[in-house]
Amino acid sequence: MLSNFILKALIPGLSACVLLTPAWAQNNGSSADDVLLEMNKAFQRGDKTRLAQLLPQAQGHALEPWAAYWELRARLGEASAREVQDFMARYAGSYQEDRLRNDWLLLLGQRRDWAAFAAEHPNYRMQDDKDVRCYALLVDSLTNPEAVQRDADEVRKNWFAQREASDGCTSAASRMVGTKSFTAQDVWLKARLAMEANRPRAARDAVEIIAPEALHLVTELNSSPARFLASKMIAISKVRREIITLALVKLATSDVEGAARLLEDKWGLQLTAEERNWVWGVIGKQAARRLSNDALGYFAKVSRDTDLNDDLLGWKARAALRAGSTPRWPLVLGAINAMSEEARKEPVWVYWKARGLLSNAPAPVASAPVSPQRAEALALLQSIASVRGFYEQLALEELGQKITAPPRPAPLTPEEKDTARLNPGLNRAAYAIGAGLRSEGVREWNYSTNLHQRGGLGERELLAAAQFACDRAIWDRCINSSDRTPTVIDFEQRFPTPFRAAVLQRSRDIGLDPAYVYGLIRQESRFITDARSGVGASGLMQVMPATARETARYIGLKGFTAGQINDRDTNIVIGTAYLKRALDDFGGSMALAAAAYNAGPARPRSWRNGPVLEAAIWAENVPFHETRDYVKKVLSNTTNYAALLTGQPQSLKAHLGTVGPRDASAPPPDEKMP
Repeated sequence: MLSNFILKALIPGLSACVLLTPAWAQNNGSSADDVLLEMNKAFQRGDKTRLAQLLPQAQGHALEPWAAYWELRARLGEASAREVQDFMARYAGSYQEDRLRNDWLLLLGQRRDWAAFAAEHPNYRMQDDKDVRCYALLVDSLTNPEAVQRDADEVRKNWFAQREASDGCTSAASRMVGTKSFTAQDVWLKARLAMEANRPRAARDAVEIIAPEALHLVTELNSSPARFLASKMIAISKVRREIITLALVKLATSDVEGAARLLEDKWGLQLTAEERNWVWGVIGKQAARRLSNDALGYFAKVSRDTDLNDDLLGWKARAALRAGSTPRWPLVLGAINAMSEEARKEPVWVYWKARGLLSNAPAPVASAPVSPQRAEALALLQSIASVRGFYEQLALEELGQKITAPPRPAPLTPEEKDTARLNPGLNRAAYAIGAGLRSEGVREWNYSTNLHQRGGLGERELLAAAQFACDRAIWDRCINSSDRTPTVIDFEQRFPTPFRAAVLQRSRDIGLDPAYVYGLIRQESRFITDARSGVGASGLMQVMPATARETARYIGLKGFTAGQINDRDTNIVIGTAYLKRALDDFGGSMALAAAAYNAGPARPRSWRNGPVLEAAIWAENVPFHETRDYVKKVLSNTTNYAALLTGQPQSLKAHLGTVGPRDASAPPPDEKMP
């Protein structure tokens, strides 16, 4: 942990209040930190009285801006504008200043104090809050009618991206409807998205904009969509059709066959083609997420792919990839081509489109020019090929190249290192993390590197910030900052190897590839030894308590207690033992074992059933977004770590292999594995 004295020496730019260190802080830094930790707990429970009592004791502490922020934020609804302005002046340039400004702007928007909002918003630096942005667009439309149409697309994008109900974007959307910049269809689409995501309040808010008289129907269908659809007979008006559409969408999330049957037998003829297509798309998606062979049959009932959004089209493409031992490439290409331009640029769909084009391209002939189809595919692959991620690596391999560690960028100069070393936000973030306020430290770090100045830090500045974190063993911020450099890659920052002796020795002892272990730890905890997930997983390898107990029993670790899981070496022993057990249970498949590590072994045992697939296709069809992302990142990390640790070219495809049903000659599943 940086001492208060060292921190002051490093960051002379901090305000005078931070530089004044009381006697107790000089003599006992841990006591000073204890005040901040207690204030943080008081803030979390909303104890305004305790915050006010403790605030004077935090004066002069390096983290005083946090203490002052918690105290004022807890009572922001009753604070005066002068108090807010005084706070922002006192801590000008800090994360806490702009964080409070964000909170204040949201409050001003909720109060409809547009004049005060307009006056303060130009000072807002972070610009990362969708609701604040929607309020700003709303104010712009109120003061500048000519801007309404220009602002509508951004309001729509922000509103559709929000899962939860929000006042800012809902209010802006209502304004856009009033000025006819939004159509009724825009609002119904938002309601459909919210209904499918099981966000009834957001769906209700959308319907209230366009059809407040139908709110009772939304409440009724939310209670039981099956009963609602059974009790209604006709849907003549636009509002009634959309309400039926919402009910079918809601039902499809829990009963795919029931929704399909009702759409086919009862409601299909009463809905418009667009409404039918959307519902069939949702039914197809839900079937695809269940890995049902019926998914493509449902998608086939969609008469026009452009009636679907990118998410539904993505699931159609996934279902077509998984349709058999050979993907249904025409359907894959059709779904991708119907996506928005933005979605088509995502590496996942660039790669699969290229593969689809290559599947039917004429074989290259030495004396003949490359066919247009092959030329387009190669151009797509070249546009993403790199070591940066899963599909980027696969694109490299499609082009005949292997994954190698790129040369390190030019060394940082002393001046570049000093810029990071003297950055007040980075120092305060490092102090907060060391003091046990990791969440606050991470937020301040991210603000300092990404948001304090428009566009974030430059590439060399990011490398210097990453090195600042690496040198202090703040590995997650080291990786996070280095990951953001756009043109250069420093593998030693992006793929650090802390605790190397322990990881390599343990991996050798039990027959695991150390690159696989490092790839998994990087994804699980970013090497935070005291990491703890929301569901209770702990330590470097994020092991659940029940898993730790069973694994300790399995490997004969005597005298194991729950508290030992936070010990670094014990965590590595338990985590690697479980990973090896999963790898053995899944026949050596790194993809399946990674899925088991994240989602438990029962699910991938089910997910592997069906045709034998390229593991990349299998991974893309993992039903859970978190696990799908996890598997791809662990395997991508593994390949890069292998290149770094061995110094030899690597193949992601070799690490992936294929995935299919358990071989009949294989031992039965390890049913005791948690």
